[in-house]
Amino acid sequence: MPIPRDMSDEEWAILEPLIPPARLGGRPRAVNMREIVNAILYILRSGCQWRMLPREFPPWSTVWTYFRTWCRNGSWERMHTVLREAQRKQQGREPPPSAAILDSQTVKTSQKRGARGYDGGKKINGRKRQVLVDTLGLILHLKVHTADVQDRAAVAFLQGVQARYPRLEHVWVDQGYTGSGKTWIEEHLGWSVTVVQHPPRSRGEWVPIGDINDLAHLRFEWRRLPPLHTGFRGVLPRRWVVERTFAWLTFCRRLCKDYEFLPESSESWIYASQIRLLLRRLARAPS
Repeated sequence: MPIPRDMSDEEWAILEPLIPPARLGGRPRAVNMREIVNAILYILRSGCQWRMLPREFPPWSTVWTYFRTWCRNGSWERMHTVLREAQRKQQGREPPPSAAILDSQTVKTSQKRGARGYDGGKKINGRKRQVLVDTLGLILHLKVHTADVQDRAAVAFLQGVQARYPRLEHVWVDQGYTGSGKTWIEEHLGWSVTVVQHPPRSRGEWVPIGDINDLAHLRFEWRRLPPLHTGFRGVLPRRWVVERTFAWLTFCRRLCKDYEFLPESSESWIYASQIRLLLRRLARAPS
C-alpha cells in the first residue's frame, strides 16, 4: 500500500533523470531509487527520526547514506536548480532572474550538539536561514548559520552569486540589512538595493500638565498616542514573497525546528522541501 506522500508516476518521471548515477566500479546499484527518495520525503514531511522510518521503505541506514552523500556532493542543490529553472520557464520567465528578495528566518535548535547562537532580537537560541529568492518565491541561494550573526554581517554568503545569475541586478531587503550590509551588496555585487520599511507607528508625545504660564510648577507627562491603524496593516511590498517561502518550509515538520548536527544538512533539507514543491507543480501543469 503506498504511503500518502509517495511520489506520483508523473513526479518520478520528472525527477528520475536528475538522480545522480551510481559510482563507477564496485557492485551495481541494487536499491530502488524511487523508494529512497520517497523515504527521504517521508522523513521531511512527517519529521520522524531516521530509525523510526517505516519498514515499507528501504533500511534507514541506506536511506541516510544516500541523503548524506547527496549533501556532500551538492546533488540536492543541482536537482533543485534544474527544477526551479523548469518552473520559471513554465511561468513564462527567463531561467536566470533579474530581481530577488533577501531575508532571514531564525529557528530553534534541538538539544542535539551542533553550531548555534542566540538571536537577541527574536529571543531565540538556534540558527538563521538566509535565503535569496526570486519574485516567484523560489530559492536561488541559501545559507544556514548560527543565529547570533547579524543580517548585515551575513551578506557575505552572497559572494559569487552574481556569476551564477548574471541578469540579477536588483534586490529587496528589510531593515536588518541597512548600513554595512546594503553597502557591501552594492559594492561587491553591483546590485541596486531597496530597503522595504515598515509603516511608521504612533509612539507618543510629551503633554504639559498645569498652567503653561507658570513655568516654576509646570511639568510634562509622556502619553502614548492611539494607533493610527488597527488590525491588519497590509503586506509589505515584495517582502511578502519571501515570507511566503518561509511558510512553505513550515509545511514540512522536519523544518519547523532545526534538528541537524551540521548546518549543511539543514540546507539540504530546505532544498529537498523545494524539490518536493516544484515536482508537484510541474507534474500538475497541463502538457
